[in-house]
Amino acid sequence: MEEDKRISYFCLGLGIGVTVGILFAPKAGDETRQLLRSKADEGKDYVKRKSEELKDSAAELKDKGKLALQRQKEQLAAAVDAGRQAYKESVASDASDEART
Repeated sequence: MEEDKRISYFCLGLGIGVTVGILFAPKAGDETRQLLRSKADEGKDYVKRKSEELKDSAAELKDKGKLALQRQKEQLAAAVDAGRQAYKESVASDASDEART
């Protein structure tokens, strides 16, 4: 019973709100539709602009990531080369030590 009253009060309030909104609407229907259309176009342009900005930002981040990865590869290659060189020097040193004895 209590819930029935709530629903009826809600419907009554909704009806009164719609009636007051129609009576006090600042513009005619055509003007309101045109205003809504222009605001929708502005919203579409905003979303388009933001998506382009995000796309550019993502491309920038992608390029930075590629550069960082390239630097890491170069550093790893240099470390491997240094390790190989150290190993060769160690082997050569051991060989010369054995030859002396």
